[in-house]
Amino acid sequence: MPAPLYLQRDQPEGVPPLALTGERTLPDVPEENYWYRRHLIVYEWIAARVGGMRVIDMACGEGYGSATLAAGAASVIGVDANPEAHEHARLRYEGASLRFERDLIETFTAPADAVVFLQTIEHLQDAGAALTHFKSLVGEGGVVYLSTPNVRTLAPRGAERSDNPWHVHEYTASEFERLCEEHFDTVEMFGLFHARKLRAHEIALKLGWDSVHSRIGVTKSFYGWFTPAISASDFALKPKGSADLERALDFVTVCRV
Repeated sequence: MPAPLYLQRDQPEGVPPLALTGERTLPDVPEENYWYRRHLIVYEWIAARVGGMRVIDMACGEGYGSATLAAGAASVIGVDANPEAHEHARLRYEGASLRFERDLIETFTAPADAVVFLQTIEHLQDAGAALTHFKSLVGEGGVVYLSTPNVRTLAPRGAERSDNPWHVHEYTASEFERLCEEHFDTVEMFGLFHARKLRAHEIALKLGWDSVHSRIGVTKSFYGWFTPAISASDFALKPKGSADLERALDFVTVCRV
């Protein structure tokens, strides 16, 4: 089996680095920084809203999101079934209010005020069953935070879906909103968009930047600087009604029982 192309860099002593496979995003991989920051901004946005709550971070992966949530939450449990990801998270992130459990999202149970389930619902065969389970965990007055990529901006132009082999179903805005409304009493929907450096880059591409950087021989040097320099603040969340969600990168919903 060929060696993975990318491994996490500069991990603390005793923490095994994870390989970038496309199944989950990782920090500490410069080439992956765009996707890591794209996910981190949503975790930071949620963290500002779950202060003092008992939170379950389902399909927590590497653990960085659970650690972000734990900055203000009363407690956070990061749940993931993958043995390598679980062991890495357990060793990498520590805190009095944070712990990690290896389990399936369908079978893990614990009392919670909030469940967080980001960039994973597109991996599921039965998304409805997962939402029913999350609803039972938070109960009346609880909240479930969900996110998923927008198929219309993720898939290549003219394609029905992306080529990500881990994705079972990729959603349009209306599909994702309808799925959430079938299971929760109230649903607030947001879209994630490029901002600051990424918005400027987006405009430059429309003006023909792709044909310029290769011609003048700066592709490697420019993107060698640009990609690692992306920060969470280069993305912005906008509520439904204030922006065209059909153009969003990802959808984020706040679902209440």
